[in-house]
Amino acid sequence: MTTVQADGDTYASLSDDGTPAGPDEARRAELKALAEQAGRDLEDASALEILQWAVDTFGERFCVTSSMEDAVVAHLASRARPGVDVVFLDTGYHFPETIGTRDAVEAVMDVSVLTITPRQTVAEQDAEYGPKLHDRDPDLCCFLRKVKPLEEGLARFDAWATGLRRDESPTRANTPVVAWDEKRGKVKIAPIARWTQDDVDAYVAEHGVLTNPLLMDGYASVGCAPCTRRVAPGEDARAGRWAGSAKTECGLHL
Repeated sequence: MTTVQADGDTYASLSDDGTPAGPDEARRAELKALAEQAGRDLEDASALEILQWAVDTFGERFCVTSSMEDAVVAHLASRARPGVDVVFLDTGYHFPETIGTRDAVEAVMDVSVLTITPRQTVAEQDAEYGPKLHDRDPDLCCFLRKVKPLEEGLARFDAWATGLRRDESPTRANTPVVAWDEKRGKVKIAPIARWTQDDVDAYVAEHGVLTNPLLMDGYASVGCAPCTRRVAPGEDARAGRWAGSAKTECGLHL
């Protein structure tokens, strides 16, 4: 088994599929206890206070992940730590507007955008699994192009922040503001978990935060182009994701 290093800390051996297995067991236990305590202590804290705690606790071993639907959490985190790392998964299937939003965020915000790509290009994946895997087996496609790359991209971090909100869908209704991500061996932070869409809109307006242009074109939630459609008035915000299937999550937050 191979041992990998991340910013000077020794990590456990790679798992059978080649992804980093996370910190050693003693460190995992320490991080888990820390996450569980913070989840209780910070439940009523503001988003900025939660992110300041994350920055103070983890320093360079903390990052933000962003789908570039908007840059709200990245903007908040940059206020707590200018130059904060923002991890973006380039699946190869993004709308041009999403790539444009990433480029704009990198250009105008005080963040460091880290673009993570899958091991295979779309063409290489098509050659191995057949074309349009997203139509035939969306779970496998999401695993190959999102879940697995994220695990590898987060290898050098102890904690990561996401833009999950409780009001987005029933599957996210109980999202803690800080939790232990058992699968990845990381502390997972959802600083705007208690926010509503109105809160997001107000923050965007107050601070001039960049948002994906597709949000103004009928898309309430933005994912990969082949698996995302506009939503009709009154539909759930995530109704346009994997429409026509029972799939509701890509797997990053399960």
